[in-house]
This record gives sequence, structure tokens and C-alpha cells, in this order.
Amino acid sequence: MEANGTNTTPNTTAGAASNVTPHAVPNTMPDEGNTLLHTALFAQVSPDEAGELLPFLNEAVYDKGESIFSEGDTDHRLYVLESGKVKLTRTSCDQRVQLLSIHARGEVLGEIPVFDPNGGPRTASAVAMTDGTRVVWLERDVLFAWLDQHPRVAVDMLRVLAGRMRSNNEHISDLVFMDVPGRLAKTLLNLGSRFGEPVEEGLLVPHDLTQEEMAQLVGSSRETVNKALTDFSNRGWIARRGRSIVIYQPGMLIRRSRR
Repeated sequence: MEANGTNTTPNTTAGAASNVTPHAVPNTMPDEGNTLLHTALFAQVSPDEAGELLPFLNEAVYDKGESIFSEGDTDHRLYVLESGKVKLTRTSCDQRVQLLSIHARGEVLGEIPVFDPNGGPRTASAVAMTDGTRVVWLERDVLFAWLDQHPRVAVDMLRVLAGRMRSNNEHISDLVFMDVPGRLAKTLLNLGSRFGEPVEEGLLVPHDLTQEEMAQLVGSSRETVNKALTDFSNRGWIARRGRSIVIYQPGMLIRRSRR
């Protein structure tokens, strides 16, 4: 268990070694209690199949700012975010930090070293953005022993991982071909689709990001992103409310993101 997380694992078999076969363990929890059923990676898994992994799930709770795993770590755990928000970051040689992505309930974290045949180190750090962020995780050996019993599931997982690769390629393309306001508009729309809450004025997006983090997510300087945000606000497309944004005119943001 991570040193700075609160271990709330109820089952003493959770850290089982690879010679234990997960499929042999009966499902003793209701379907709605299995976090795996709410993830894209396990979307095609039946409740009974997912239930075989329940006794091997480990659980931990983190407060805002605590690290779930760190860039360069050599563990082979697959994490699923049960509640809260998590940001993935990378740090350069001169200690500059780049915010790569934000993740919410039901999303999988840290899959690269799990599915890397060479078991390479982690390529990013995962940091809790909210107090009480709860994750569950599986050891790679347990996951692979289960996949041996359900090889069809591996095909579904490949589809999800391919989708992530497509998304990463699109992000790289945006950095090369789109200007900062276009990338910002696209980022706001993405945050809105994932975290937005309908309100009378429009769509409230509680992004929980500092100005510097918003700039990192867009891939530009804080000054340039603030200038673009001010422009969007002056045009009446959005309103800024602390670490939230209200989107008034999503159509205009869509148009700007396609220029």
C-alpha cells in the first residue's frame, strides 16, 4: 500500500500472489458494489466475471495533494478511481511540471507498466485533487491470471487502450496545429462534457485547477491562456467563477476549436 494513503482493505487476501487463481473465488458482493463494472476497461465483463476479482481488490484513500503513484515507480498495479479526482503529471529535468490529464470516477490509472511486456517504470505521477479520493487496485499477476481464464476480455481491453492511443495522438496533433484559443476552447468543452453540471445560466464546470494548471493542460503559458479566457468571457461565451467556469455558448467554443 502507498505510504501516504489510508489502507481500508477489508479482505486479508487482497495482496495475493500470482499463484492464486482469481476465478476460483466466489462473488460475495452485490454487482453495484463492484467498481470494475463502472470502468471502460471492464465494460464488457459480466458481473460474475468481475466478481471473481473482488477479493483481490485493494483499496486506499488519499487527501488532496497526496501521491497515489510517482513517475519512475516500478510497481505493476492497475488502479481504478472509485471517487474524487486525480491528475497525472510529468516532471522535467529542471523540475518543471506538466499536467497531462485529469481523471474521475470509473477511470483506470497506471495501465502502461501493467501491460508493458518489459514492465518499465511509471511514465507519470498520479496526485489526488480532492480530499477523500478513493482508489482500488489490482496486482498485475492477479489480473493476468484472471485474463488467462477469460481471454475474450483481453480483446475488449485492447479496444479501450487503442482508444486512448487515438486520444493521445489527437492531443499531440492539437499541440502542433491548433492555436492556444482553439486548444483552450477544446479543453473547456472536454472538461464540460466530463464534469459539467447544468445550471440555469448554462453549464457549470468545476475544474478545480489553478491558473498555472489550466495553462499546463492547454499546453501554453499562464499569461496566454488567461488572455484567451478573458477574450472568451468578453464575448459572452463563458464566465469565470474561481476554480469553476460557466459555459454560456458551447456552440461558439465548438466553432472556435475547429478554426
